[in-house]
Amino acid sequence: MNLIKSTSTYSFFIVISRILGYIRDVLIAIYLGSGPIADAFFVAFRIPNTFRRLFSEGTFNSAFVPSYMSELQNGKDSSKKFANNVFSFLVLGLLLIVFVVEIFMPIFVFLIAPGFTEGGEKLELTISLTRITFPFLIFVSLSSFFGAILNSYNKFAAASAAPIILNVFLILTLFFANYLNDKLVFYLSYAVTVAGIVQLIFLILFTKKYYFPKFSFRIKLDKKIKFFFKKLLPSIFSSGVTQINILVGTIIASFQASAVSYLYYADRIYQINLAIAGIAIGTVLLPSLSKYVEQNNLYKIKFIQNKSLELSLFLCLPATFALMIASEEITSALFGYGSFDLKSVKNSSDALYYFAIGLPAFALIKVFSSYVFARHNTQTPFIYSVYSVILNIFISLYFFSDIGFIIIPIATTISSWVNAIILFVYLIKKKYFIFDSISVISIVKIIFVSIFTSYLFYQLISYFEVFLVYESKYKLLVTILIVSMTAVIYILLSILTKAFKISDIKLKY
Repeated sequence: MNLIKSTSTYSFFIVISRILGYIRDVLIAIYLGSGPIADAFFVAFRIPNTFRRLFSEGTFNSAFVPSYMSELQNGKDSSKKFANNVFSFLVLGLLLIVFVVEIFMPIFVFLIAPGFTEGGEKLELTISLTRITFPFLIFVSLSSFFGAILNSYNKFAAASAAPIILNVFLILTLFFANYLNDKLVFYLSYAVTVAGIVQLIFLILFTKKYYFPKFSFRIKLDKKIKFFFKKLLPSIFSSGVTQINILVGTIIASFQASAVSYLYYADRIYQINLAIAGIAIGTVLLPSLSKYVEQNNLYKIKFIQNKSLELSLFLCLPATFALMIASEEITSALFGYGSFDLKSVKNSSDALYYFAIGLPAFALIKVFSSYVFARHNTQTPFIYSVYSVILNIFISLYFFSDIGFIIIPIATTISSWVNAIILFVYLIKKKYFIFDSISVISIVKIIFVSIFTSYLFYQLISYFEVFLVYESKYKLLVTILIVSMTAVIYILLSILTKAFKISDIKLKY
């Protein structure tokens, strides 16, 4: 496996999905803005979308891939039997969860958006929309199962491309917004669930070469299955801690008008980089790292872990500085159109600024967690994640009444940095991670090149500021040109200083 090549493949489809997601969100911003209808839809969409991220962006992999890789060592029949048992258990469990939640949806919506109880129509709309979108949970979770099978064979393209389907369906629906009028949010919600069905079929077709599911009501809960599900729940919580923190923030933000929308748009921007610098790398390295842990190949373990840390920092540090420097200009360029007014831009950009400070922590949590998951240990990251969520809730609730929704990204960032640091300390203490002297030098170079390039980026933003104001017709084009120019300079300087080595592209891990 080639880490950079595989990460590039995974990242390519993730970027395509994020670009389509951006187009989707621009259309939503134009037609729904940041008012009560938008808030209702974003809560209804946040739930399935959060589960999509929790399951499909490496979390299910964290528990499944190491166990499945172990079974592959025992032969194809053993791995097939294990996969069939997991598949059957998932189908029955997911059907039960969705059935219960659909019945008690008013209570469920109250739990995830308690602030909506003050507005009767807004609450009723949210309940109706969430009832439509919630079945997506079944299809996205099963899609993650088939994606994990593919990832175990170092096949990353189909699983990373699958989320594109959701964005395509939503964009197609939004093209008919003028004809749908008040029914638009309902059609968008139906599109979410239909896209989930298509996504599942898409992945089954790609997986059938390696595995085709066989459902059975007679599930044998042997030691292997029990061990897997014992790992799964902590894995979902720990690997998806950033999404859980954001979900917690959404619940608290529901008490302030339009706050859910502001957080949603800010979240969409930084998630583009997180998907590449954290999720893609964590997902790609796990199968190979799990194999080397099984073989007790200490050289390969040290090598792949150091290279993945280098790559993660190389990708996330310049983005972090750029989002901090130009949060308002970037938010305006991406979403500042139609119903998304100047106030919406300002509030969303403030949230983006504080999320950006936490971006390296979000990425490092994904990468560090993979180092632990490869050793069949999901318990430790789970415990640290619980601390992180408790800290996030405490900070958010304590300061929310004084400073409003902006405490949500601040609390998420603080709690995530605490989580990343204690994970790192644990890895060093247990000797699960040992720095390579060459990697240390590369990381120092990456930091300096990132700082220097960010200074150039700041100068460019200042020089072209007249084209970046809210009213400018050219703000998106100018922003793209500035970002592209800075990215090229960053890559060239990285190659010249050997912060990034071209030879690493051909390395086999």
